[in-house]
Amino acid sequence: MSEWLVLALAMAAASVVVLIVTFVRHHTAAEDDDPSETPDVIEYMTMMIGVVYAIVLGLAIAGVWEARGVAQDHVQTEAHALHEISERVRVYPPDVRDRIRDDVNAYVGHVVTTEWKTMADDGHVTERGTKLLARIRHDVTDYEPRTDFEAQAYQPLLDQVTAADTARTARAESTAPTMPGVVWFGLITGAVVTVGLIFALQIRRTLREVILAGLFAALIAFLLFLIWDFDAPYSRGITATADPFLTLFPKAGG
Repeated sequence: MSEWLVLALAMAAASVVVLIVTFVRHHTAAEDDDPSETPDVIEYMTMMIGVVYAIVLGLAIAGVWEARGVAQDHVQTEAHALHEISERVRVYPPDVRDRIRDDVNAYVGHVVTTEWKTMADDGHVTERGTKLLARIRHDVTDYEPRTDFEAQAYQPLLDQVTAADTARTARAESTAPTMPGVVWFGLITGAVVTVGLIFALQIRRTLREVILAGLFAALIAFLLFLIWDFDAPYSRGITATADPFLTLFPKAGG
């Protein structure tokens, strides 16, 4: 089931629930019930709860969007560090240089063709990727510089290996959803309370009010879906991509 279909069904379900409840209340209300006599305090409370919940939704959306951006930054940092390793080893002897570059290309190829799918489907990085990155580290650290020129390149290469390893660790930690369960409980409970307060205002007088109530419920459903869609940076909706790897290593996608 596509995410767009899930979104459409969620919004439709929220609107239908509001319409059904409104219809039932309309037909079960007492004849002398006057909808215009809603106490001012209830209108005030409904307004304040709606404002507070809107702020909470905004903060939640900002949080998951920022987490998605940070996840993309991890990918960018890792790709650039690996590219720097591949370029800086040009001062090494041909056999050492080619071995390191081959191992870098093997790692990048594994990330973009295999590990990325594993992250999206299973929510973790692969053991194979960890071993390939360890091989790059061993290639760089085990080589003993023979000239001053090679020695000057040695430490920057170690720094780039460390940067790539750190970025990979951060990428692995970003695969899981960022929103804690207790926050989801608060968001869903808040949605129920906010929509439920519509009925405290006795929205059942005109077709226009019923439609607006249904649209309000659909909007909240859409915002909750948006948070859920952004919550997993590598697997749902507008995800962090492997484009930095593919840009710096064009042959990796093959």
